[in-house]
Amino acid sequence: MDWETVIGLEVHVQLLTKSKVFSGASTAFGASPNHQACEVDVALPGVLPVMNRTAALMAVRFGLAIGATVNQFSIFARKNYFYPDLPKGYQISQYEMPIVSGGSIEVSLQDHRKNIRITRAHLEEDAGKLLHNDVIGQSSIDLNRAGTPLLEVVSEPDMRSPAEAVAYLKRLHKLVRYLEICDGNMQEGSFRCDANISVRLSGDSDLGTRCELKNLNSFRFVEQGLNFEIRRQIELIENGGQVLQETRLYDPNVGVTRAMRGKEEAHDYRYFPDPDLPPLVIDDAMLAEARSELPELPDIRCQRLISDYNLNRLDAEILTSERELADYFEKTVSICEDAQTTSNWITRELLGKLKRDGLRFRENSITPAMLGDLINKIKSNIISGKIAKDIFNGMWNGDGTAAEIIANKNLEQITDIEEIESVIDNVLSEYPHQVEQFYAGQEKIFGFLVGKVMAVTKGKANPQSVNTILRSKLSRD
Repeated sequence: MDWETVIGLEVHVQLLTKSKVFSGASTAFGASPNHQACEVDVALPGVLPVMNRTAALMAVRFGLAIGATVNQFSIFARKNYFYPDLPKGYQISQYEMPIVSGGSIEVSLQDHRKNIRITRAHLEEDAGKLLHNDVIGQSSIDLNRAGTPLLEVVSEPDMRSPAEAVAYLKRLHKLVRYLEICDGNMQEGSFRCDANISVRLSGDSDLGTRCELKNLNSFRFVEQGLNFEIRRQIELIENGGQVLQETRLYDPNVGVTRAMRGKEEAHDYRYFPDPDLPPLVIDDAMLAEARSELPELPDIRCQRLISDYNLNRLDAEILTSERELADYFEKTVSICEDAQTTSNWITRELLGKLKRDGLRFRENSITPAMLGDLINKIKSNIISGKIAKDIFNGMWNGDGTAAEIIANKNLEQITDIEEIESVIDNVLSEYPHQVEQFYAGQEKIFGFLVGKVMAVTKGKANPQSVNTILRSKLSRD
């Protein structure tokens, strides 16, 4: 039977504010349990929430970036459910009147491009966290996350494959980091995804019964979980069973999803307007402020790097994968005025080192000024490309700038023609057999001789000069 998959994602984007959405408690990650939960967060009697203005501005900035409608009048509601990590017995969220409505995000796959429509993006507070490993047989509660500001981005069920879902998720992840409203750290829970998935026979217009996969915190787990759930639902239906509407968890250790609880509907949460919070009003001044804070968006910047710097699309997409990386590239080019060489050093050497050492780009210790200066020294024939890689490794290891490493290790390139000629003459006299092989037509021997010259000079001889002089001396014309 020919089946079609229908996927919609709900993504919780933790906003990059210093304090919580309705209190002044810190949102910093890594504090000891319950050390960043104030009276408002733990719902002591008599306390009142106060809206975080920065969180509202970040939500507006997101809405503008995706071409959505920013609702200048929105309402907070109480979403009622009972769970140990929810101190108030309800979550403050938005329901009927969210701050952002509509918009879309375009995704690109190998064989097609597609617009994924956004239903809404609404502000809400996070819950706490249950800890199950501190005491055997008992669970503890850490309320540090309680009240952390979230922007929940809800898509339409427009995705038809796990690949499309992952492409959308990566695009959204890239956008919120570009907007500087979220650090995107999935390991710390700053960006996590709930996936709604159903299957139906191709050609059917009615949606099948959906299941929700909760709290997927990596692109790989999203793809694996969706693939398993697709197979599970299809096999269940084809064997005469029925898909139950439920919430499921994906277990990456064994690659399966497991039932968690029945899936709630909106009426189960008994939404009603929060009486402690007035309507959220975004006036024209706040709207203009958010618009002024919009950066050049990644797709636009990618196209500009292609047109302004004559880069190929693959390099441009890599360089615009992070805002800091794109800024780094352009700052370096402003120093050395060589876009392609800069791109090569960043995409091959710098990103390779970061990946090898498991570091984020912001942890890179080589500044644009350092890399730009290194490239300038190559262009000026002060050092060779081979020596440049050794110097780059030195800069990475904290040995100093290119100039300092060159001076300390005496790495400046040999450009004196007479000195290079002398080395070449010695090599030719030392390897007469190889010289005869070259004259006999074995062209690859030329590379062998070049290598010997470079070895004698410890890589410091100018390669172009070595090639030109050696070719001239071997010529019988």
